[in-house]
Amino acid sequence: MRQSRPEAPPETAGLRFGQGSFFQLSLLPVFPRAATARHIPQTLAIAYPCGMATVTALPLFHLYGDPPDDQAFDLIHVETIASRSSMHDWLIRAHRHRNLFQILLIEQGGGEMTFEAASLPFAAPAAILVPPTTAHGFRFHAEATDGWVVSFTEDVAEALGERSGEALKRLKQLAAEPVIPLGHAAEVGRLSSLCRDLHEEGFLAREGFRLAMRGLLALIAIEVARLAASRARTGAVTLAAADSTVEALRRLVDEHFREQRLISFYADKLAMTPDRLNDHVKRVSGVTAGHLIRQRVLTEAKRALVFTGQPIHEVSYELGFADPSHFARFFRKQTGMTPQEFREGRGG
Repeated sequence: MRQSRPEAPPETAGLRFGQGSFFQLSLLPVFPRAATARHIPQTLAIAYPCGMATVTALPLFHLYGDPPDDQAFDLIHVETIASRSSMHDWLIRAHRHRNLFQILLIEQGGGEMTFEAASLPFAAPAAILVPPTTAHGFRFHAEATDGWVVSFTEDVAEALGERSGEALKRLKQLAAEPVIPLGHAAEVGRLSSLCRDLHEEGFLAREGFRLAMRGLLALIAIEVARLAASRARTGAVTLAAADSTVEALRRLVDEHFREQRLISFYADKLAMTPDRLNDHVKRVSGVTAGHLIRQRVLTEAKRALVFTGQPIHEVSYELGFADPSHFARFFRKQTGMTPQEFREGRGG
């Protein structure tokens, strides 16, 4: 029989240790099922692969439906899947989080996940990983899906120590394949118990609950990383320790990819020669630094083509291409199709 879960009141729903005081409590509401549903403004309605209305921007939220919070720091938030998605007709439209990592535990039901420009089906039991800035959305099976959503700023895990920090790095690496099937009842049971305990600690706010929530989050991250490692031994996933140079390159590319495509620019920022940077990235990741830069541009292009109604010529200029024909040649070389063909193929 499914165990009942306490419903968290708004005043204890989110935990944040703010910059002014290390033990500041953040008032982040969990939306009860009986509450009035929040709706995304029409100007932010998103184009889904099935062909819903298009717009000009991919929404950036703190938690889904909430405005971005650039000051979010040391935040842990946990809620059931049904508590928020049921108010939105079980449809979480495509969006991004600037500074939140999320782990979903699918205990019942399933659905389809939009992950960047891809559509990924999932079914219980499974864990789903969503790293910061990644375009994602969910269409859950109505009234049949439940589980947990654990959201946290990356600094939380980094502050827990080397082992938990390594677990987070491994989870971030797994983001290329975000859906992790859970094959055994014991795997689901342990993760479910940890999520339930995390929720209870925030709800009751007993002495030491902040430290307890940090510890439980670390256990959840480590448990998922172990399951990923087990998957890797089967050959389904290659899981290796993150490399600091490659991570630094990715951060620089995220910041400058629209105006800087030359490897020499990034090599200079990393105090390396272009050849040395290329050799290092190729040895660690199996692809060149140039490939990483091109893929970042391609990811942003796909986001614009799938999730917005921007004219293709505007997309090309925003991505720093001199003219739309140059963009079209680049896109076709990388994908085998034109931008228009890609958009039409995704129902846009």
